[in-house]
Amino acid sequence: MGIDLPLIWAVIIIFGIMMYVVMDGFDLGIGILFPFFKDSKDRDVAMNTVAPVWDGNETWLVLGGAGLFGAFPLAYSVVLEALYLPLVFMLVGLIFRGVAFEFRFKATPAKQHIWDKAFIGGSLVATFFQGVALGAFIDGIPVVGRKFAGGGLDWLTPFSLFCGLALIVAYALLGCTWLIMKTQGGLQQTMHRLARPLTLLLLAVTGAVSLWTPLAHPEIATRWFSKPNLFWFLPVPILVLVAVYGLLRAVARKAHYTPFVLTLLLVFLGYTGLGISLWPHIVPPSLTIWDAASPPKSQGFILVGTLFILPFILGYTFWSYYVFRGKVTPEDGYH
Repeated sequence: MGIDLPLIWAVIIIFGIMMYVVMDGFDLGIGILFPFFKDSKDRDVAMNTVAPVWDGNETWLVLGGAGLFGAFPLAYSVVLEALYLPLVFMLVGLIFRGVAFEFRFKATPAKQHIWDKAFIGGSLVATFFQGVALGAFIDGIPVVGRKFAGGGLDWLTPFSLFCGLALIVAYALLGCTWLIMKTQGGLQQTMHRLARPLTLLLLAVTGAVSLWTPLAHPEIATRWFSKPNLFWFLPVPILVLVAVYGLLRAVARKAHYTPFVLTLLLVFLGYTGLGISLWPHIVPPSLTIWDAASPPKSQGFILVGTLFILPFILGYTFWSYYVFRGKVTPEDGYH
């Protein structure tokens, strides 16, 4: 039995995107929460919690995109053509967010508000259009033969727009619980107050997406609710409810680390639910990972390089978070 290269590459890409969602999620979430920080010192501390690691987080997005291009070029061409506009808007948001990181710390106090707005706007735009692209992907991309068969605005649907708003809530909760873990004093208290309503709001939007998806797509409903799949997949929604309960309890007792860990669990469970709904399609509902795979020699060649570089990325990521562990105080500076 030969090695299933498309399956290996699918796992690598899924892992890379998951790492990006987790790591850049709390970073974008801080930008979404910026309007709640009325004190300039609180904004400085919030940015300083992610300033040493934010650009490294996006390495995972590059890995996922490059892997898709090399291992599944057909999927890459179809998805980019179908989602060209939301992906461009997402990149514009990421650019504004990145520029704001650097320039805010160099600006005079009178000009700092400009970069605060760029940071907030860039974070909101990048997050919203990531969610829109995800919603459009779940809705399905029409393919005829080997070409995209839809229009340039097919992604603009109520479901995809709702997914954009849902992702804003998810990233905001990630950013909130990250700051609970990394800060202290008044800023941490503010985040503890915000965590409860954000958790309940995330539960509501997750429930809405979870119901909307099978209602709009009978094949997904069949996958989730037919027997014996129902019993195999039932732990996912049960664990979501358990994690939400644990998160609310952790926030109520003013815990420092548990809220972030449980939020990560919620994000992972949501990602798992998405995988259950769509697997093995890489361009739903038409193309599976095997339909869109590049030739085995191509996949094997780039796999060697990826397996060589992946431990370095993991090592760098672990080391950077280890070095900058612990609480961040107003006295800690950037650069």
